Amino acid sequence: MQKIKKGDDVIIIAGKDKGKRGAVLRTDGNERVVVQGINTVKKHQKPNPSVGNVGGIIEREMSIHISNVAIYNFISKKSDRVGYKYDNDNNKVRIFKSTGDLIKS
Repeated sequence: MQKIKKGDDVIIIAGKDKGKRGAVLRTDGNERVVVQGINTVKKHQKPNPSVGNVGGIIEREMSIHISNVAIYNFISKKSDRVGYKYDNDNNKVRIFKSTGDLIKS
């Protein structure tokens, strides 16, 4: 079970986008995540008529290392750490370390 998953709201804690928030679009392996609106770069794309690509300069999000993001706690309005515990049905669930509340995923 990963601590940061697709759909989680995270806050950037290091790098050029420090302090910004966004949702995780996807995880690349175990160490990198792509966050919506974070780490955007301009990419030069060649036109490809067979696929329908017009070409030109496009902006897209690149991945960021998972150590540079922290899950965002809406109750405390701060970043938080992720912990684990077992619920009543003996399923492993993610919780916020500071408050002990469940992380909705």
